[in-house]
Amino acid sequence: MFAEDIPLAIYVSLLAGLVTTAGILVVMRYKEWGRSNSTYFACFAAGVLISVSFLHLIPESLALTSQAPAFLLSGYFAVYLLNRFLSSKVCDRLGNPSFAIGLIPMLGIGFHSFIDGIVYSVAFTVSTYTGTATAIGMVLHEFPEGIVTYVLLLKGGFRKRTAFWLAFLAAAATTPLGTIASYSWVGTQDDVSLGNLLALSAGALFYVGASHLLPMADREPRKYSFLLVAAGIATAIGIVFSKI
Repeated sequence: MFAEDIPLAIYVSLLAGLVTTAGILVVMRYKEWGRSNSTYFACFAAGVLISVSFLHLIPESLALTSQAPAFLLSGYFAVYLLNRFLSSKVCDRLGNPSFAIGLIPMLGIGFHSFIDGIVYSVAFTVSTYTGTATAIGMVLHEFPEGIVTYVLLLKGGFRKRTAFWLAFLAAAATTPLGTIASYSWVGTQDDVSLGNLLALSAGALFYVGASHLLPMADREPRKYSFLLVAAGIATAIGIVFSKI
């Protein structure tokens, strides 16, 4: 009954990939502008993702299944443990600290972007509204994600061309791949399974907003960054309550 919404998830995931690619190209062409404004994009996206998770995704998942809290917690800690594993185990085995500066974030972002693609499938399968509310914050956070991936690869010693293609494959191409790989399977799930998947997605998105994007903004404080977080929250509130 949700089949009509699935192609839209693919289009949005392709848009996300294009936005990520735009971030990479902007920082290649206008290096200082891209780096100086990436914090603002991260702050706005964090405000949207955290607010949408609390105001819509979590209540929606609770309405579908009583198991939602467990899956919400699982989604949060799954992404947390993945980041811990990549930064500790993989980095140590590489034995090249300078190289790892770019490679470890690239691997983490690549996996995270693939999960983003799955989140699009789940959200648009629940409803077009849920997908749209989720996509706004997610698509906006792709721009600074592309910038961060490319810049860190450069810092790790990769050449510009190599850094571009690695950043593109890891941060941009993986999102539509995740959607395409998952949408047919997601579309066959019942309401309880969808609720569990939505809660899992909400936990992952909350981690991205609260534990990834906001700390990134705190490390590079900007004068109006708090206003951008507030604007993201206001945008999410407008999206959620426009349905009422």
